[in-house]
Amino acid sequence: MADQKESSVLFSLKELMNLEEDRIREEEAEKARRARAELEAREARERSARESEERRLHDEEERRRAEELRKREEQTRLEAIRQGEVEKARAEAEHRARAEAMAAQRAHEAQLATINQDEHKKRLQITVGVVAFVFVAAVIGGGIALKKHNDQVNKERQEDARARAELEARATAAENQVKASQEKETALQSALNNAKDEADRARIQAELTKAQEQTAAARRGLRTVGGSGSSGAAKPAAAKPACNCTPGDPLCSCL
Repeated sequence: MADQKESSVLFSLKELMNLEEDRIREEEAEKARRARAELEAREARERSARESEERRLHDEEERRRAEELRKREEQTRLEAIRQGEVEKARAEAEHRARAEAMAAQRAHEAQLATINQDEHKKRLQITVGVVAFVFVAAVIGGGIALKKHNDQVNKERQEDARARAELEARATAAENQVKASQEKETALQSALNNAKDEADRARIQAELTKAQEQTAAARRGLRTVGGSGSSGAAKPAAAKPACNCTPGDPLCSCL
């Protein structure tokens, strides 16, 4: 009976141990299941975030490509418009040039027809024009030669008048200098005669000697100016060259 009871107790303990082991295994299995679930959830979240980022990058790339495509299409459209305007302007310029060329050709043909009709009259007019031009050129040439001769004569007269005026001014200045020196010399001579002591006499005598030298120099200058004026007044006129012109020649410079 005791053995049976002991066996029953051992069986109960064994059952309890089995139940505990089952519970532990179930807990471990549950932990493992939760860990797998968390891992799967984390992986799912990461995969979702990665896929979301990939979709965002893909959408951004698509938007960028669409914008670039739109810009290229806009540039192509603008370039086509510009090319169209250039072609239009070129066509208009060519048309205008052809029209102008045709108009010029017609005008030239009309001018040639007029020239052919009036050829004899034109030849006569040209002959008359040439004769008139030669005559006018001869008259103008003679007038120019006469004007040059008169200008040269007037220039020489003006130079002579200027030279005479300069000589007269120099002569007047020299005369005034001589007069002033003489007056100073007279005053110094009077002062020398009225001097009271030898020191004043010596000083006045030195000033008088200097004044006499200045008077002599002024007189020499006056004689020099007078001599220049006399030689200038006595300067003979240049002889004119012999005239070999044909009588009545309007271009003759001997007039």
